[in-house]
Amino acid sequence: MSETTETAKRVDGRLRGWMWEHGPMLVRWSLAIVFVWFGVLKLFDLSPANDIVKRTIYWFDPDVFLPILGVWEVVIGLLLLWQPLVRWGILLMFLQMPGTFLPLVLLPEVCFIRFPFVLTMEGQYIVKNIVLIAAAILVGSRLKPLGSDPSRPRPGSSGEKRRIIVS
Repeated sequence: MSETTETAKRVDGRLRGWMWEHGPMLVRWSLAIVFVWFGVLKLFDLSPANDIVKRTIYWFDPDVFLPILGVWEVVIGLLLLWQPLVRWGILLMFLQMPGTFLPLVLLPEVCFIRFPFVLTMEGQYIVKNIVLIAAAILVGSRLKPLGSDPSRPRPGSSGEKRRIIVS
């Protein structure tokens, strides 16, 4: 193997190692920022999603529901920022997520230009929640098991042999 190939492998290994160690934390912080930001926008009636939320959850008074939803989202974000409460943040997020997909069913004319594949901006805003769900799953996968011995390394930590699977 050439020296260039060996250098590329070393650099690649270091980058992958850095991403393995820091990626889940950065994903958690990113989720927290998104939830706090979007929640605060709802609290001040500044969210571009407010109209679609009002049209979807029409059986609740929006003057009551939107602030509750905004607080819920801010709480999710804050819980994700504090490591001991991340599980609670993920739980609240998974309780909220099914509701975010309701407009796809209740308001297809708002979400699709041509059903089922050509989405409007509103539809794209909703479908991007798939990425948020996957990110939360990643974050949750890296949590220490409840009641675990803090001296034992958790899966994926530097104290345990790392196995990387690419599919």
